Amino acid sequence: MASSSTPGGSTDAEREKALDQLLTVLAFCEDDKLHILLNRLLPFAISSLSFQSSLVRNKVLEILSHVNKRVKHQPEIALPLLELWKMYSEANAAPMVRNFCIVYIEMAFERVQAKQKEELAPMLLVNISKLPLQHQEIILRIATKVIGECHSSQIDDDVAAKYRSINDSQDRELFIEFCLHTVLYQPPSQSGGCPPGLSIAQASRVSGKHQLKSDVLLMRKLGILNVIEAMEFAPELVYPIYVAACVDWQEPVVKRGEELLKKKGSGANLENPNLINKLFILFNGTAGAENVEPDLRVNPGNPALKSRLMSIFCHSVMAANSFPSTLQCIFGCIYGSGTTSRLKQLGMEFTVWVFKHAKIDQLKLIGPVILTGILKSLDSYSDSKSDATARDTKTFAFQAIGLLAQRMPQLFSGKIDMALRLFDALKVEDQSLRFIVQEATNSLAAAYKEAPATVLRDLEALLLKSSQEEKSEVRFCALRWATSLYDLRHCPSRFICILGTADSKLDIREMALEGLFPDKDEGRIMTQNLDLRYPKLGVMLDYILKQQPKLLESNETREHKLLFPSKTYVAMIKFLLKCFESELELNNSLEGSSEFQSSVEAMCLLLEHAMSFEGSVELHANASKALIDIACHFPKMIASHYALKLSWLKALLSHVDLDTRESVARLLGIASSALPMPAASAFIHELIASISGPHKLRFETQHGALCAIGYITADCMSRTPTIPETLFQTTLKCLVDVVVSETATLASIAMQALGHIGLRVSLPPLINDSSSVDILTVLHEKLRKLLSGDDIKAIQKIVISIGHICVKETASSHLNIALDLIFSLSRSKVEDILFAAGEALSFLWGGVPVTADAILKTNYTSLSMFSNFLTGDVTSSLAKYGPIEKGKVNDDCHAMVRDAITRKLFDVLLYSTRKEERCSGTVWLLSLTMYAGHHPAIQQMLPEIQEAFSHLLGEQNELTQELASHGMSIVYEIGDAAMKENLVNALVSTLTGSGKRKRAIKLVEDSEVFQEGTIGENLSGGKLSTYKELCSLANEMGQPDLIYKFMDLANYQASLYSKRGAAFGFSKIAKQAGDALTPYLRSLIPRLVRYQYDPDKNVQDAMAHIWKSLVTDSKKTIDENLDLIIDDLLIQCGSRLWRSREASCLALADIIQGRKFDQVGKHLKKLWSAAFRAMDDIKETVRTSGDKLCRSVTSLTKRLCDASLTEISDASQAMNIVLPFLLVEGILSKVDSIRKASIEVVTKLAKGAGIAVRPHLSDLVCCMLESLSSLEDQGLNYVELHAANVGIQTEKLEHLRISIAKGSPMWETLDICIKVVDTESLDPLVPRLAQLVRSGVGLNTRVGVASFITLLVQNVGADIRPHTTMLLRLLFPVVTEEKSVAAKRAFANACAIVLKHATPLQAQKLIEETAALHTGDRNAQISCAILLKSYLSMASEVVSGYHAAIVPVIFLSRFEDDKHISGIFEELWEENTSGERITLQLYLGEIVSLICESITLSSWASKRKSALAICKLSEVLGESMSSYYQILLQSLMKEVPGRLWEGKDALLNALGALSASCHAAISTGDPASPNAILSLVSSACTKKVKKYREAAFSCLEQVIKAFGLPEFFNVVFPLLFDMCNLAALNKSGQAPLASDAAKTESEATEDVSVPHEKILDCMTSCIHVAHINDILEQKKNLLHIFITSLSPGSPWTVKTSAFSSIKELCSRLNQASVDFQGTSLRANIASLVQELFHSVSPEVVQCICTVKIAQVHITASECLLEITKLFRDLPSAHLIDVGFKNEILNQLGVEKNGEARSLLKRCIDILENLKIENVQ
Repeated sequence: MASSSTPGGSTDAEREKALDQLLTVLAFCEDDKLHILLNRLLPFAISSLSFQSSLVRNKVLEILSHVNKRVKHQPEIALPLLELWKMYSEANAAPMVRNFCIVYIEMAFERVQAKQKEELAPMLLVNISKLPLQHQEIILRIATKVIGECHSSQIDDDVAAKYRSINDSQDRELFIEFCLHTVLYQPPSQSGGCPPGLSIAQASRVSGKHQLKSDVLLMRKLGILNVIEAMEFAPELVYPIYVAACVDWQEPVVKRGEELLKKKGSGANLENPNLINKLFILFNGTAGAENVEPDLRVNPGNPALKSRLMSIFCHSVMAANSFPSTLQCIFGCIYGSGTTSRLKQLGMEFTVWVFKHAKIDQLKLIGPVILTGILKSLDSYSDSKSDATARDTKTFAFQAIGLLAQRMPQLFSGKIDMALRLFDALKVEDQSLRFIVQEATNSLAAAYKEAPATVLRDLEALLLKSSQEEKSEVRFCALRWATSLYDLRHCPSRFICILGTADSKLDIREMALEGLFPDKDEGRIMTQNLDLRYPKLGVMLDYILKQQPKLLESNETREHKLLFPSKTYVAMIKFLLKCFESELELNNSLEGSSEFQSSVEAMCLLLEHAMSFEGSVELHANASKALIDIACHFPKMIASHYALKLSWLKALLSHVDLDTRESVARLLGIASSALPMPAASAFIHELIASISGPHKLRFETQHGALCAIGYITADCMSRTPTIPETLFQTTLKCLVDVVVSETATLASIAMQALGHIGLRVSLPPLINDSSSVDILTVLHEKLRKLLSGDDIKAIQKIVISIGHICVKETASSHLNIALDLIFSLSRSKVEDILFAAGEALSFLWGGVPVTADAILKTNYTSLSMFSNFLTGDVTSSLAKYGPIEKGKVNDDCHAMVRDAITRKLFDVLLYSTRKEERCSGTVWLLSLTMYAGHHPAIQQMLPEIQEAFSHLLGEQNELTQELASHGMSIVYEIGDAAMKENLVNALVSTLTGSGKRKRAIKLVEDSEVFQEGTIGENLSGGKLSTYKELCSLANEMGQPDLIYKFMDLANYQASLYSKRGAAFGFSKIAKQAGDALTPYLRSLIPRLVRYQYDPDKNVQDAMAHIWKSLVTDSKKTIDENLDLIIDDLLIQCGSRLWRSREASCLALADIIQGRKFDQVGKHLKKLWSAAFRAMDDIKETVRTSGDKLCRSVTSLTKRLCDASLTEISDASQAMNIVLPFLLVEGILSKVDSIRKASIEVVTKLAKGAGIAVRPHLSDLVCCMLESLSSLEDQGLNYVELHAANVGIQTEKLEHLRISIAKGSPMWETLDICIKVVDTESLDPLVPRLAQLVRSGVGLNTRVGVASFITLLVQNVGADIRPHTTMLLRLLFPVVTEEKSVAAKRAFANACAIVLKHATPLQAQKLIEETAALHTGDRNAQISCAILLKSYLSMASEVVSGYHAAIVPVIFLSRFEDDKHISGIFEELWEENTSGERITLQLYLGEIVSLICESITLSSWASKRKSALAICKLSEVLGESMSSYYQILLQSLMKEVPGRLWEGKDALLNALGALSASCHAAISTGDPASPNAILSLVSSACTKKVKKYREAAFSCLEQVIKAFGLPEFFNVVFPLLFDMCNLAALNKSGQAPLASDAAKTESEATEDVSVPHEKILDCMTSCIHVAHINDILEQKKNLLHIFITSLSPGSPWTVKTSAFSSIKELCSRLNQASVDFQGTSLRANIASLVQELFHSVSPEVVQCICTVKIAQVHITASECLLEITKLFRDLPSAHLIDVGFKNEILNQLGVEKNGEARSLLKRCIDILENLKIENVQ
């Protein structure tokens, strides 16, 4: 029981009696002492409630009632809060005791100071969850009230730590919940009701009995937000509070909430189920729950809160899966009462989120319900509603439908209602919504993929109709549905695609084409292409004709109308061709099928229909080419069909399109095979006649006729019998004439025709009369001229035709001419011409894989155009043209040709000094290898070809290089095993840099060594690229040897190009080499990795090709060869070539990412070294790559050293490797970027490493501390050196430097280090810190080490005890030696914190040494003050036992001469003394002892300081210091005599003050002492130093007043009289005017005499204590002094003092006249009064008249009144004519001062009364 521990006894009767006594005491207690009584009474009374006696309880209630009445309206009366809380917290406290305690605790909190409140509030929250509910509410209200009052702006760290110490999770949750309710609380509206988001019970719980005002509520909410932030809760716990604050009705709360939500809430896990449930309750409330009591039903949040919550829900997958809250939330937004347009919009947005992220099981439950709601919502919007919110709502509604269709297609696939709705919406919705509806419609398509056949059929009609709608979005969706729902074989959907190809919108056209030709998509892989199955030609044609039966109608005049746009026809033709080819590929026997033939015939009719005049050029070209494609498979049918339509075809020969004319000419050649030879001959004759006629034909007609002549004649020459010889000669002559006489274009067409004829037969000589001449001989010069022209296309056709002509040629002269013409193109720079020449040489070489039929009867153009050149498989691409033609020509002739070609290539072109010739040789060699690679001659030459291509890999010309590499891949492909092995070895050697030397090329003047612009310009600004130009530059610079450096540079550049070229070839060979490359991988892979990061983009691309070819699994390969790769890259990081350094850094940065310690641990130190070296590279790009490597290594190191991400053992090893390196090599580097990077890494390591950093603490801490100064901006140092010159305070600048340092990463690292220090770490750490204290330089370092020691000791606590001796011995002298005040304070704090854990002996010694510093120099005194301040603030528990040594020092040092020092000690005194008088009384003995000790020192300052201290003691303590007066008096009296020194006047002041305060004790202790003091002071008054004499007279005045001995008058007055006379004498020479009375003494020279007024003041004191007899004896002298002092020459201050003396004399005379009534003495007094009145009064009046100072007028008037009254009161007073009366009257008339005028009036009245009495 509580009573057992109370002083009132343990029985009921005793307790009742004690309570009754307390009640009586309470009743008589005054209010100002009531709080003292309540401290004892209230706990005693409340604890008595634990007694069961009703009498006791009644008495307690009576006492409490009385207390309530007394304190209710007096909030200043404090209650014993701590005692009440202690009683409440007792485990065995009775319930009634607790109930009353909590009431008075609540009352007590209102009455305590803010500081105490904020310290106690966190204590209340501990174990609050274990308290009764009502008590919880009271305590929580108390806590939040305190939080609002004390923490609305900020919260101190100490208080925050107390809040964080609340560890119980239930306590925290209870507090967080109450805080949330408080933040949600709003003042009730006029209509009443509960605030949104709260229940009635929760609202009343927050507000209590009284409603909260808005300003109070604002402060509480802001305070709660600050405290919640300081408590560092998990973001999920406090997230609802921040959200609620963000939508508060008060702006400051919103602002703070937004700030905290960004800062703290961003880390909240929105997938936390508890958090999401809380947020849903805030949104939905529980108002609709039937099983919840009405008072407990939570209202839904307000619209602002709901809007905020919805945006949160739309980022949480958990929110999407919180059924049924999700459903309730959505319907609340869309249909809830009080919903807004914004909420509807957010509801739809959340619906989209739910449909996207909800689990399928849950979606099955809520999907149909929500869909119904969405459709209902869409129906509720009319088309006229176009506001932004409505549009947004619709937007999310359509998005939701689209998402639901993806997740739950079964909801839609059974019927087409939703499809109809969305397609209709696309037609009617606003433009801004159509895109969203379009997306939803596209998404819906997926739902119908598995739809029943009947639904798909219904959709066909919808899509066909929609594909022709006006709105493009409708058409787009129709196309999308057609391509996605139906496969390629579905004819109706493909017809829709065909229609879409002519659409006005590009995206629709592209989609339509993709639907028709999906195999054109380059992204598709081959296996997908093989699965494409086109519809049958007949079926597709039937569907098209069903839609448009008139498609087959046409006529010869081509004037019929087209039924579709030309683009539709083009797509239709191409698609039908695909169907045709696909069907033939699947079944080759269809060519004989009548059904298929009928379909082909129908297609031919469609193509003829497409040749209408209305059609576009593109349509006609495609239709005519399609006829050729059909003719390839059905030549007889096509020939027989079009043999009957020669006139139709002949008309098309003059078509405007070249391709159409070419195709029609081929078709005529095919059709001619069905004509009889006479008819064919006649047709040829007709064509020749049209060309040779007199009328000039259009170019198109000529072109068509020439093409037709070539194709028809070639076909006829292949038949038996052929056309007549004469006609053949005529034809050839005609063509030769055209070549000779016409333009290049027509000449090339004629040559092409000759070439086509030459494919069939060898061209015979032309017969002219009796002579004959070869055609090439005739045309040689003309062809040479044409080949040197500018028409590239003409040249291509001519050179290819030369090749065709030579296919059947046997005459060596003809072949030589052909070769000469082709070789003349060797310097051409046009790639197309070179490839055409290569093709011609291939025909000359023989073995080309193409037949004459393929060239003449298909859409063939040239070998290079149809061979997927450079990318595809040439042989396979040409295989469709038939087997390789063996030929029946003379092998000897062709052997000669091959010889000539070989010599030209290998002896002239490939190793030429001209890059153009090397390029042409490369093209031609590649063409031969590619087109005739299987020819035996090529097979034999493969080694030479390989060597040539290998040499060409180093060419600067990219085309040459790429063709050479491509050629090597072809050589590898067609070569045997030995060839393949040699080729692989050569390529590997080139890539690894170990290849053999290339064949040398002789340099001539114009040989290009560098590409133009590679190495700049020459001295005159010209180009600098050829060998001649380089030599000239070297000579001009006077350095001929410079040419060798140029050549070295060129060789290096060539090696780069060789590697790049080798890479191109390698990438192709690697695909085929397979296992042959395995032995080389170890040497290749490291280099390939590096080359992929080469600065040259071309090299990168080339090496990437090799890598992809060699490596199937890139990650696995790198992992397996990681050590090799890293070793190679680290070596290359130090290469002399900047390219290698840069590439290696970039490669390392990429390759080390994500690696584990066992993979990179051995390389870690080298990686850092490489990064630092690159960061300091001479080349900027290498430095940039070094920065990237540094960032990558930083990330790697941080992860490896983080114990939470890496095994502890590995983290420790990584730390052991990296940290010492960074501390030595990184932070101490001279390179800024390296230093900054190192510090950043060290900080990150320290953060993540945790306890793994402990072994390195000593090195790390010392390095960071030294870096605080070494890495400081040197500008600050410079500014501090010159601070005084520019008026900047050094101390402020120091504080600025220190604050900057403490915000640096170094200090952040030190802060981390402190947190991980343990006992074992201290042993190595403390000695290092001690060394740094001794030797550390720089302000930041010194302050840093001191601050670090302070924080370290605070963190480790008692563990520092073994090191306190060393630290104290080290820190104390440092404080005294430091010059910087900031550093001095920091070391003092460190010393104080160590003192806290020192032994008593150490503490005593340190404090004594510190106290002794106050007697030293200025620095020692400042050190003393700073140390004592630190001790008292940081080690108060230890210092509390040594106050007797500290307090006297502080007190005495307050009186130092130096204002700065005295100010510090004054501040110390005020901070550490509760009351000055009490403190002085408590330590008076020690203070007096110290004063006496100090006053005896030889230092004058010490003596003066001691004297001032005695003055202060006397002032504060008065008589209380009487017990120590003797020792102080002796000390003072001993010091006063002797020589004078500056400040000695303080001794006299002290003597006076001591006499004033202890006069009684002095007189009692030694009666002779007063006289001795008087004598001492009197002698001091005779000294000549002015200030000292002034102090002496002041002291004399004090002594006389203090002791009040009458005999003092006779001792002192003679001295004063003499001095007055002397003073008057000194002043008489100046003869001051009356107007000068207001001035003080002259300041021109210092007068050694004492001011007259001081003497008069002493005289006043003498008069006050003197016997009346002694006064009467000296009356003459007194009157003389008064008259002299009031003379016109005396200053007004002297006169004022004289007036005071006169008044004092009047007072004494008045009192004596009463005391000595009827005695003889009375007459003497009257005599003095008479003299005083008649001699002094006129002088007083004269002063009033002459001195113009109000104060003088008042004191003079008072003095005159006193004299007059004294004169009036004399019994023998009789008035004679008073001469000064008129003067008084005159002065009264002019007097301006009211008080003086009143006094003068009274004087006049007295004089008038005396006159009247005298008359009577």
